[in-house]
Amino acid sequence: MTERLIDRFDGVLADLDGVVYAGPRAIDGATAALEKLAGEGKSLAYVTNNASRSSAQVAAHLRELGAPASAAQVFGSALAGAELLAGQVAPGSSVLVVGSETLADAVRAQGLVVVPSADERPNAVIQGFSPSLGWKDLAEAAYAVTAGAVWVATNTDMSIPQERGIAPGNGTLVAAVAAATGKSPLVAGKPEAALFETAARHSGVTRALVVGDRLDTDILGGNRAGMATALVLTGVDTVRTALVARVDERPDYLIGSLAELYERYPSVTADGGTFTCGAAYARASGSTVTISGREDSLDSWRAACAAWWDANPAPVQDSTPEIVFETAG
Repeated sequence: MTERLIDRFDGVLADLDGVVYAGPRAIDGATAALEKLAGEGKSLAYVTNNASRSSAQVAAHLRELGAPASAAQVFGSALAGAELLAGQVAPGSSVLVVGSETLADAVRAQGLVVVPSADERPNAVIQGFSPSLGWKDLAEAAYAVTAGAVWVATNTDMSIPQERGIAPGNGTLVAAVAAATGKSPLVAGKPEAALFETAARHSGVTRALVVGDRLDTDILGGNRAGMATALVLTGVDTVRTALVARVDERPDYLIGSLAELYERYPSVTADGGTFTCGAAYARASGSTVTISGREDSLDSWRAACAAWWDANPAPVQDSTPEIVFETAG
């Protein structure tokens, strides 16, 4: 007996880009699916690595796209970073903030004191993205970290999409400080667990489903937080990248869109080395996955993932299987 996917959880932690919207527009059906959650008695929270925009600003943007959103439902890496930092230092500690005013406000809200430079001998440094950051800001961070300050990074995204193309992200700026100091920060944002734990705690969710379009951030982070994960195929990753995902980036569920939260999710059964999902089944042998089913059916790929993952449980799996369909798609 199958059940609707959403029935297994009391709340959804949703990524933004590639899940709710793509570029300037909402993804077809996404906002309607999110709107439906409240009527189902399910909580909704948004999780984003963005630490330069406030929760209110992100929520306003989501509402413009037609998605249900309040500031209290948006959890960025600024909040997660500030909470992570507060757990590392004593109340009232001094903190050098290398980032946006949103990040500084999040630090102050934790009862910590923001200071302007390394000359103040801060107890900690927190580093988040801001387009106005320059060499002097990174140098101040390096001075303080070298002097022994606790160092937290809101996220380590190496790139961020901009209207003109791909630009350096916070991870590149963190890497500059790491190269100068020989040290590494604690990280709050995806793919670490802290951001998901923060969102679930503030939302009162005990059985969360993390929904994202990226294996290396959303799915990995949700898995690290011990939460159920669903890869939605409206963004970066695909059924083929899911099939060859590293063990810690393998999702619990594959869905084509957010609308499928309200559909019955088929079970995958195993009989020897054959894995069956719906009318499709798959087997893994050596470096080949043989699938009986339509290539455009998610059930075929659910069965294929189950077969390949069962045959390749090693922590690191670099091989890419040959995929053979026994029946025409």
